[in-house]
Amino acid sequence: MSATRLSIIVALVTLGLDQATKLYLLFVFDLFLHEPVRLAPFVELITVWNRGISYGLFQQETELGRWGLIVFSLAAALGLGIWMLRTPHRLLAISLALIVGGAIGNAIDRTAYGAVFDFVHVFFGSFSWYVFNVADAAIVAGVLGLVYDSFVLEGRRARA
Repeated sequence: MSATRLSIIVALVTLGLDQATKLYLLFVFDLFLHEPVRLAPFVELITVWNRGISYGLFQQETELGRWGLIVFSLAAALGLGIWMLRTPHRLLAISLALIVGGAIGNAIDRTAYGAVFDFVHVFFGSFSWYVFNVADAAIVAGVLGLVYDSFVLEGRRARA
């Protein structure tokens, strides 16, 4: 399978899983009525509405800020999507696809709800690390793939 076809599938699956988990937890399971749902001694499901970006940075309370983040997310997804479609390298294409799918998933939330629905809470004792969703996890995995491609694989390709 070509890198292009694979990356399109990964982006669509990422987007689909992100939106399916959010829709299920919001409208079928009614997470806000059952929270917290303990999955493990260090992971639970809770409802958090994030009006910022990763790790709650740059919180936006105005409509202008909200739409600014939507435009930024979609512009980033478009630019990364073009790169994704042009690269012949599979790991790079998959990494970009994870970011594209995640960015679009979170942009859909911002458009529909005014904020991103985060629900996976990771903690240790009283230390709360992070609340995230499938899109956030995909974006982090995609960035890690980009770093690996840049620092390891790109050097190998240059030597070959």
